[in-house]
Amino acid sequence: MSRQEAVTQYQEALKRGRKTYKERILRGQYPYPQVLDEILDDTMTAGQVDMGLLEIPASRICGTKTQGRRDAFAADFMPLMPVDSEFASKWINLCAAHLSDEGIREPVRCFEYLGRFFVQEGNKRVSVLKSYGAPSIPAYVTRIVPAWSEDPAIRAYYDFMESYQLTGLYQVSFSRPGRFAKLQSALGREPGQVWTEMERRSFLSGYWAFEKAFNKLGGDKLNVTVADAMLVFLKLYTFDQLKGMSAAELNKALSAVWPDVRVAAQSEPVAVSTESQEPAESETNVLRKIVQTVAPTKLRLAFVSDYLPEHSDWAHAHDLGRQYVEAVLGDRVVCQTYYGAQNAEAVMEEAVKDGAQVIFGTTPSLIGACRKVAAAHPDVKVLSCSISMPYLGMRTYYCRIYEGKFVTGAIAGALCRNNSIGYVASNPILGVPASINAFALGAQLTNPNAKIKLCWSCVDEHAMETLATGGATIISNRDVPTPDRMCEPWGLCTVENGKYHAIASPYWHWGKVYEKLIRGILNGSWDAMSSGGDRAVNYWWGMRSGSIGVLIDNELPAGVRQLANLLCRGVADGSILPFERMIRSQDGMLRSDGSHFFSPDEILHMDWFADNVDGSLPSFDELLPMARGLARLQGVYRDEIVPEKSGTIL
Repeated sequence: MSRQEAVTQYQEALKRGRKTYKERILRGQYPYPQVLDEILDDTMTAGQVDMGLLEIPASRICGTKTQGRRDAFAADFMPLMPVDSEFASKWINLCAAHLSDEGIREPVRCFEYLGRFFVQEGNKRVSVLKSYGAPSIPAYVTRIVPAWSEDPAIRAYYDFMESYQLTGLYQVSFSRPGRFAKLQSALGREPGQVWTEMERRSFLSGYWAFEKAFNKLGGDKLNVTVADAMLVFLKLYTFDQLKGMSAAELNKALSAVWPDVRVAAQSEPVAVSTESQEPAESETNVLRKIVQTVAPTKLRLAFVSDYLPEHSDWAHAHDLGRQYVEAVLGDRVVCQTYYGAQNAEAVMEEAVKDGAQVIFGTTPSLIGACRKVAAAHPDVKVLSCSISMPYLGMRTYYCRIYEGKFVTGAIAGALCRNNSIGYVASNPILGVPASINAFALGAQLTNPNAKIKLCWSCVDEHAMETLATGGATIISNRDVPTPDRMCEPWGLCTVENGKYHAIASPYWHWGKVYEKLIRGILNGSWDAMSSGGDRAVNYWWGMRSGSIGVLIDNELPAGVRQLANLLCRGVADGSILPFERMIRSQDGMLRSDGSHFFSPDEILHMDWFADNVDGSLPSFDELLPMARGLARLQGVYRDEIVPEKSGTIL
């Protein structure tokens, strides 16, 4: 390489540096490389580790160890000094050596803190190599270990230090803890499997291609790492598929899931919608003007289920919801049902070919197929009957069954004879602890001495019998599946002489849910909610919407029946809130002093029990095999479960 070519390279790098400097000044950002000594003190560190000679990602080099020469570089390490300066002359000499037979061979020296690198020796070498877009740079690295804290960034870094022992790669870092195990699963590896050199090279070849597509779409401006985004991508595509894509194909595929990448950057990725009030006609017209859309006058709907209605109470309940929609909306909808647990994605694709404009996946297990179809067909509205899923390309819907449990808890407290009430809990999934706590608080409302004995059907297949033989005379069992019948021993049951009698039960009215969701599409409010930003939408409706109700036995004592009806009306109109009272948890912690209003997210993600509950969350290993799939999808502790090498990865 001639010196003139090196001068030209410096001039180009200088332009880039001055551009970066000006842009950061205009945005009110620091225009130079960060200085580690200025942002770190001894109280923030737990020691140092000599990492030896490594290939470090050039994109992670963000600053210098000390203040010297700081002003010579812009924040991206491009030069700022004029071409006729001594600094420029040394930079140009290095540049000429870099592309000669000699090359830049001497590694730089740097410190690493929280996954970012600060150069101690070799700033100009870094600048030259970065100007050529070098993906990695050889460096002697000293790691500064941060002092432990509950700060999410610190927790994520400690998670990274564990994963680094397996990968040996700085590129594999995440913004939140727990994600590396999911990456191992997505790559088909065991949780503690150490990566071979060949596996590292294979990963990096795909990683660099993905990073290029990621940055092209503006990913470097998001609050996520490249590995965060890659994990989102690998929930829909395999790593082999990623590596087999051309640059154009990868850009297109990543663009399709880009909304979910943006959601991953949010500290609160899910927006919980707890209200379902339909806007007035005047409001509807305003909504349509705001979002500049024309609402459809007729919709073709596809209801996709794992099982036939005659084989599943859950499928039967949703099919009744479909029938209800047909009855109340008439010729404004055309409904079609599809079945296929084994090949749900193909079934949904068939629905799209049939002209479906809206697809409802009626069970949580269909979430993977829903995501893929939503990414492939952005014009089709896809909804999954699941909860708290951080995916912007589709929406989820569920019901606040805890409101009904509060009412049946009050009935149980009024009727129990020995202050002990049995409770059969289904699965340790989101919302279930809230239902248990609401039931316990309802029981305390009518019987301050009531104690709730907890038994899990996902652990004990004969939970009802276990509680009955243990002396319980009133037990809350699984809720009735549909509002058209009271089944025994479902719901709240009395126990006498080994026989069960159902006296009350919450129920799900999926028809009301579907009606309101469809009306929202027809009147334009769906599109108005779409303009709310980078948060996934989760509909979580309760008694006010009619989605939840309580069946009450006519043989109940008149006073108890009257109280139950009053509570139902109060919960529905918002004058009674199940958790608006003083609450202590089992460990004695004051969870509410009576003036604290739990947010929907706090209620949904409860993982503790009120102090009058006798029992605890079962661990994943305690669950029966049939219950583990749902725990992976919707479990309270789903982020802590080691993922399987196959199946849906959330």
